[in-house]
Amino acid sequence: MIAAHLLAYFFTELSHDQIQKVDKYLYHLRLSEETLLEISKRFLKEMEKGLGRDTNATATIKMLPTFVRSTPDGTESGEFLALDLGGTNFRVLRVKVSDNGKQKVEMENQIYAIPEDLMRGSGTQLFDHIAECLANFLEKLKIKDKKLPLGFTFSFPCQQSKLDESILINWTKGFKSSGVEGRDVVALLRKAISKRGDFDIDILAVINDTVGTMMTCGYDDHDCEVGLIVGTGTNACYMEEMRHIDLVDGDEGRMCVNMEWGAFGDDGALDDIRTEFDREIDMGSLNPGKQLFEKMISGMYMGELVRLILVKMAKEGQLFRGRTTPDLLTTGHFETKFVSAIEKEKEGLSKAEEILSRLGLEASEEDCVATQRICQIVSERAANLCAATLAAVLRRIKENKGAERLRSTVGVDGSVYKKHPQFSRQLQKMVRRLAPGCGVRFLRSEDGSGKGAAMVTAVAYRLSSQKEERQATLDAFRLSKEQLAGVKQRMREEMERGLRKETHDAATVKMLPTYVRATPDGTEKGDFLALDLGGTNFRVLLVRVRNGKKRTVEMHNKIYSIPLEAMQGTGEELFDHIVHCIADFLEYMGMKGVALPMGFTFSFPCQQNSLDEGILLKWTKGFKATGCEGEDVVRLLKDAIHRREEFDLDVVAVVNDTVGTMMTCGYEDPCCEVGLIVGTGSNTCYMEEMCNVELVDGDEGRMCVNMEWGAFGDSGCLDDVRTPFDCAVDELSLNPGKQRFEKMISGMYLGEIVRNILIDFTKRGLLFRGRISERLKTRGIFQTKFLSQIESDRLALRQVRSILQHLGLESTCDDSIIVKEVCTAVARRGAQLCGAGLAAVVDKIRENRGLDSLRVTVGVDGTLYKLHPHFSNVLHETVRDLAPKCTVSFLQSEDGSGKGAALITAVACRIREAGQH
Repeated sequence: MIAAHLLAYFFTELSHDQIQKVDKYLYHLRLSEETLLEISKRFLKEMEKGLGRDTNATATIKMLPTFVRSTPDGTESGEFLALDLGGTNFRVLRVKVSDNGKQKVEMENQIYAIPEDLMRGSGTQLFDHIAECLANFLEKLKIKDKKLPLGFTFSFPCQQSKLDESILINWTKGFKSSGVEGRDVVALLRKAISKRGDFDIDILAVINDTVGTMMTCGYDDHDCEVGLIVGTGTNACYMEEMRHIDLVDGDEGRMCVNMEWGAFGDDGALDDIRTEFDREIDMGSLNPGKQLFEKMISGMYMGELVRLILVKMAKEGQLFRGRTTPDLLTTGHFETKFVSAIEKEKEGLSKAEEILSRLGLEASEEDCVATQRICQIVSERAANLCAATLAAVLRRIKENKGAERLRSTVGVDGSVYKKHPQFSRQLQKMVRRLAPGCGVRFLRSEDGSGKGAAMVTAVAYRLSSQKEERQATLDAFRLSKEQLAGVKQRMREEMERGLRKETHDAATVKMLPTYVRATPDGTEKGDFLALDLGGTNFRVLLVRVRNGKKRTVEMHNKIYSIPLEAMQGTGEELFDHIVHCIADFLEYMGMKGVALPMGFTFSFPCQQNSLDEGILLKWTKGFKATGCEGEDVVRLLKDAIHRREEFDLDVVAVVNDTVGTMMTCGYEDPCCEVGLIVGTGSNTCYMEEMCNVELVDGDEGRMCVNMEWGAFGDSGCLDDVRTPFDCAVDELSLNPGKQRFEKMISGMYLGEIVRNILIDFTKRGLLFRGRISERLKTRGIFQTKFLSQIESDRLALRQVRSILQHLGLESTCDDSIIVKEVCTAVARRGAQLCGAGLAAVVDKIRENRGLDSLRVTVGVDGTLYKLHPHFSNVLHETVRDLAPKCTVSFLQSEDGSGKGAALITAVACRIREAGQH
């Protein structure tokens, strides 16, 4: 018993000594964590070089675009064909993918040989043979009459410019078929199939096996966005943001990049860690100086690396008592599968003895222990180097997403990863140490080149059919020039109806006279008060207008709130509160007792019979004060001033905010004769010839007409451009059937239209994987400000995703692109309709004056116009297209409801004074 213990102890000590000896000898192959982090950083820089247009040519990692734009989302279904050509045999597969509640993939395949004479003959003969085998397979499965989508795994160096086009750069693996290099292999296959004429297929995608690996695993795990192969060779691919891929046009979404990472180090970037054994392997290879990284980690070279170490140590007398054998000295005789066998935990040492004896070596226990340690060092270095580059990829994805912590899956294939007993464990351990902010799952791929090709095709097919469905819906929002010209014409007709006495009552566009008869001419001067009442807060302003060489407008204002009891009590209480606030403001400004002319912006539906008289038609915005509807609001204000008996005011004008906008801009630009508001609501006013304003006596001069154009279309004249989504928003609004034009163009409704489209798309499985969040079902939750944010050119898709996350929506990158597309379609149509209406206005002004051409300025206000990144440009472009004889400038208004009211008062005072002289 004691003897056995002594023997075990002796053997352990012996093993320990041997291991230390080998560790010391192979010191340069054992890389520290610090070195691995440095390699990871170098690799990241090389990735960036490969992605850049100007640096790609000199980059060792080519970062090839694959045109695979999306990973599986689990809703794929259908029947697909796959063709896998990568060696002397090729396979044809039929893959059935079903999504009836549970994902399922069924596969049938047939292997066909490629005779050597065809590998070296003409390309035409090769592709004719492939087409014949395809026909045989379809015949066998009795599906020759079906036109099925096909994915083609073509594992040779290719350059892709789209998903279904692949130019062969050069043949490898013994193929020499003439007339194929530099040609599109898809076109050659299509030609061979069409020449036969007995079947037809739809080739949707060409991929390589690394991409196939990612896609196969992506079907089972939707977080899979990296593919890795460590087998005979090695490569990786991952989903990169389009904005970083300079070699492909377009910035939106993601694309799978085939890294071709085996060539890392070909420029000398790994020289400091390459050993004499690496250099010897490279010199003896078929491609010296190329694929240096691959030669340090892949299965094709791992066994050879061990053999070279064994030879050197034997020659130096450190192994096998200094003896070598012809077998040990023969290149390729120590296979990588030997490395896997020797590293097995239990039988590793006995396997070492067996393998070494097969090579004609008499190996002692120490030799076997040393050989096992050599294998461990070589395979561990391979796993660690692979981990360093993979960690760089994961860190890049994390950075792209702006995530604090990344959760991602790597799909893996290859004999080294799958069969070596320690490789996968070491790789995973080191990745977690080098990329601590990344939670990584490793998923083994099954048949990446076959099933993977079918999955790429299934995704392409899903995306294509879903896109068609979405486009059919969004096409209703894409208005042609003819349709917009039709809207312009109808707006013009409705304007005429509103202006004429006999048709005014039935007209939807009311064309209300404002009694504002002139725009500012620059001679206005004096101090004016303005009162701006349009909601639960209101403002009192003092506006000082100075003329002369330096015209200025100086403003002071104070905001007051209106308590609920005043909003919903009696009219007297409401107006007494307003007068109390005016008194407070005058005291605050040190102007108590001063009688000033005042303009009153009263943003509620009114009928005006003169500039200083506005009959309230009905309260809106939560106001319910009694005794006001049907009354003149100026009279109610004056009565309240008299009740207070503290001061007197000369209420010169009642205006709405649209007219105020025109007047504010008119002070800056004398050509401004149109006011436009596109914010929560929308409206327009303009200077009309008095002879056309039949509701007011007199034919001389002009008068500003408040169009109240939001009601355009209430008669049904816009039904041909309204969509089911517009109808849904209208039906659930507070005023169904009213303000239809406003509901298609203004900020209060655009977000709601988008929300309805998103719900429709989700119900049809075209978005968010068919899952609707409860929040998205809430009316008004998708605010119009989100449209402005989402459409901002500066906003990355990850920020779009965070907006959607706020709405309880788990979105993919593809979902974010679709949401952006919906927002664009809805906002663009809104801007175009607004432009068509405005084109009718400016053309009417031009025709009124009998001019061939008109220069006019439009004063604009409103959050949608000011804050949306594209609304104003689309609006301008539409006006240019539809009113080519008008040169229209746009001037943004500042404070139309406050400053504008004061300027209307100033103009009225100027005209009044001129009449007195």
